[in-house]
Amino acid sequence: MTPEALRDFCLSFNASVEDFPFNPETSVFKVRGKLFALTSLGATPLTVNLKCDPEDAVRLRGEHPGLIVPGWHMNKRHWNTVTVDGELPGRLVRELIEDSYDLVVAGLPRAERLRLDRP
Repeated sequence: MTPEALRDFCLSFNASVEDFPFNPETSVFKVRGKLFALTSLGATPLTVNLKCDPEDAVRLRGEHPGLIVPGWHMNKRHWNTVTVDGELPGRLVRELIEDSYDLVVAGLPRAERLRLDRP
């Protein structure tokens, strides 16, 4: 996945926005003000921090050592850092991004979730 494809995919979700609260190089993708993906699109290798169910996080780290690791500068129980350099299947990377978005949306107040469902 290229940096452009990663950015486009993150922005394809309902109400997702890109923000730069830390510096101009670090893209933070949010839904209703809550972070679901964090990346430096110019970094080599390209990585992205994603929210993950704690049990899935441990399983994924075991299945993909070195490519999926505990979230850098994040709560290691709930976040993974995923290397997006082509070694992981693109479908898996997209699923992990979508899962992160879905987990964040599930944690939003009911009224916010309902607003996301409206066209």
